[in-house]
Amino acid sequence: MRLSKPGKIKSLVFLLVIQAMAAAFFVGDVIADLTFVGFDAHLILEAAVSLALVLGLLFGIREVRRTIESAQRNEEALAIARGALVDVMESYFDAWHLTSAERDVAMLALKGCDINEISTLRGVADGTVRAQLSRVYSKSGVSNRTELISIFIEDLIDQAVIEADESGKSAPENAMDNRPPK
Repeated sequence: MRLSKPGKIKSLVFLLVIQAMAAAFFVGDVIADLTFVGFDAHLILEAAVSLALVLGLLFGIREVRRTIESAQRNEEALAIARGALVDVMESYFDAWHLTSAERDVAMLALKGCDINEISTLRGVADGTVRAQLSRVYSKSGVSNRTELISIFIEDLIDQAVIEADESGKSAPENAMDNRPPK
């Protein structure tokens, strides 16, 4: 559940409010029956149903709260991962001594833009973008966009493995030779 869609949260809260009103009605009915009718089998059944409804309401509230908290943690982790990816990219670009133009072209290529889109966005000729991409590939030790992307993905995966290893899990595999020093 994405918290950026408040309609989902409002729907869940609305359902809990309906359930709370039903629980209040049934509990009130049990109290009224106990006061005016007395204790009988019907009252026992109605009290059990009311108790189940109240317990369901409490469970629902707890689960909605846990779901919202989990979604918030996931969004925070995603924001951190996005920032980590940018940091990883910048460290590689620094290690490869990319020019400003090469960094721009590399970033746009990593985002999935094709040569024509990159040239349009940067206001340069397609040949210029091809030449800059060739220099990026040469400096990074790869031969195409897929290999360039794999460098960053593998580094993020290896970092997760290193963090897992530090917590007592399996050890990471060796990094690629063209990785910048940490």
